[in-house]
Amino acid sequence: MDHHPSGIGMEAPAIELRNVSKRYGNGTLANEDVSLTIRRGEIHAICGENGAGKSTIMKMIYGLIQPSAGTVLIDGRECHFTHPSQAIAAGIGMVAQHLNLVPSFTVAENVVLGQEPTGRGGLLDRDAAVAAVRQLAKSFGLEVDPMANVGDVSIGMQQRTEILKTLYRGARILLMDEPTAVLTPQETDELFAAIRRLVTSGVTVVIITHKLAEVKAISDRLTVLRDGRVTGYAETSDIDHRTIAEMMVGRPLAPQIFKRVVATARKPRVRVRRLSYVNAQGSVRLTDINFDVAGGEILGIAGVEGNGQNSLARVLSGLSAPQAGSGELDGVTFTSKGVRSARKSGVATVPEDRLSEGVAANLDIEQNIVATTYYERKFSAFGCLKIAAIGKWTSDLIKQFDVKTASSKTPIGALSGGNMQKVVMAREISGEPKFLVAAQPTRGVDIGAAGALREELVALRDRGAAVLLISADLEEVLSLSDRIAVLFKGEIVAHFRADTADQREIGLYMTGLKRQPQAAATVDAPFAHDPQEVVA
Repeated sequence: MDHHPSGIGMEAPAIELRNVSKRYGNGTLANEDVSLTIRRGEIHAICGENGAGKSTIMKMIYGLIQPSAGTVLIDGRECHFTHPSQAIAAGIGMVAQHLNLVPSFTVAENVVLGQEPTGRGGLLDRDAAVAAVRQLAKSFGLEVDPMANVGDVSIGMQQRTEILKTLYRGARILLMDEPTAVLTPQETDELFAAIRRLVTSGVTVVIITHKLAEVKAISDRLTVLRDGRVTGYAETSDIDHRTIAEMMVGRPLAPQIFKRVVATARKPRVRVRRLSYVNAQGSVRLTDINFDVAGGEILGIAGVEGNGQNSLARVLSGLSAPQAGSGELDGVTFTSKGVRSARKSGVATVPEDRLSEGVAANLDIEQNIVATTYYERKFSAFGCLKIAAIGKWTSDLIKQFDVKTASSKTPIGALSGGNMQKVVMAREISGEPKFLVAAQPTRGVDIGAAGALREELVALRDRGAAVLLISADLEEVLSLSDRIAVLFKGEIVAHFRADTADQREIGLYMTGLKRQPQAAATVDAPFAHDPQEVVA
C-alpha cells in the first residue's frame, strides 16, 4: 500500500493537492492538511463515509469553494480558482450527483447550452448542435439520442449527457460525485465502460464513491478520507474491500448476513389494493399498486429513483390521499385519513427527505424525538409535558442509536445528516409500530452506522412488525428483504423471492425492459422466473 502521494515520475500530475485545508466561517473543519495526487490518464477513487470531506475536495478543485490553506495544482501549475468557469477553462469538468439538466430541452440543447453554435441572426443552429453532439458522442463511445428530450430518456442517458457537456467544453479532467447513485446494474456497467473509453482517449477521471465494490471494479488507485483527513492511499489491485472499509471507518467491520424469512404462508398484516395516486400537478405517480406484507417480514421496493417511490411512501404515511384504492393494517383501512390517524393505527414512517419531512431543524433532539408522541400519557399529564421523562427517553435512544451529539438539547439542525437520520430512525422504531415504511433509511449514513440501523430494521421485523423497505441502493434491498417488488413508472412490474433474486435481472425490470403480466406483490402472486414472465 502506497502511503505517499509523491514519487510519480517526471510528468506533472493532472491534479495535486498539497496540505489543503478548508474551514468554514462557523468554525467547521471540512478538510485538514489533505495531500493527494491524481496521475494523468488514471481512474482515481476518493472514498470515505458521508461527511468525510470528499465533496469538499471536489468543490475546491472545481472552484466552487476556495481552500483556507494549502495549494491546488493542475498539470503542475498552481491554481486559485474563484469560479467554476476558471476550472472549465483549465480543462476540468464536473458531473454532480444530482444532474443539472433542463428536462424540456433535447440532449443536444443541454450539451451545447451556453456555448451554442449559431446561425443567421445569432439564433441556435439546431442542425449544427445535433451534428456536433452526435460526433462527440461517437468519438467517446457515449451513446445518446441528440434529438430526444432529456425528460423522456433514461437516467443513464441523462448522465451520459452530463458527461458530454463537460467534454464539449474541452474537459481533460472529469470529476464525478457518486455517479452510480441512481443507476441500475446495467447502467452502471455502461457507465464504467464509457469511463474506460474516456481514459483511453486521454481523459483523467476522479470518482467520489462510498460503494466499495465499485471502487474495486473501476479505479486504478484510491485515496481514503476520514474526518476530513487522508487515512491512506493504495493501488486498487493491492487492497481488498475489508481493508478499504477499515480505512474509512477506523475499525474492523464484520460482514452482515441477515437471516431471511419465508412468510408467504402467513396471513398478511398489511394489504394494499388497487392503489393509484395523481399529484397536485396532475401527473400520474402510482397506478393499480397491489402488495401484501406479513407480520415479521420485510418487503423491499426496488426501482430507479423517480418511479413513484416517494409518492408511495407519502400515501402510506397519510401525507397524501390516493385517488383510488386503499391500504389496510390488521383489517382496518389506514389510508386517506391523515398522518395522525395512520400513526394511531400503528403506522410509522422514515421519510425519504429527512430535512423537509422528518425533522423540525430549529427544535432540539428531545423535541424531535417526541414530536409524534408528546400527547401520550408517558410524556404529558394535565396539558403539561413531563420534561424529565422526555429527557431520559431521549438520552436512552441517543445511546442506543449512537447519535453523536454533545447534548439532547442540541438543535437537530446542527447535527450531521447521518446523525439526523439516526434520530428519525430512533423515533420511528422506538414506538414499536405494527407497520414501518422505511424510505431510504440509510442514505447519508456512514458504513458502520448504516449497518447498525439495518440491524434495528431486522430486529423490528423479528418482533412481528411488517416492514416496507424503499431504497435506491439495490444491494441494501437484496440484503435486507424477504421479498422484493420492482416499481417502474408507478407500477409494480415484478415480484421476487429475495433469496433467489439476481441483481442483474432485477435491473432489467427496473428499466422497463422486462415485466411480469399483471404483476403484484401479494402472497398469492407468482414470482419472477415463472414461465409467464415476458419481455416488454
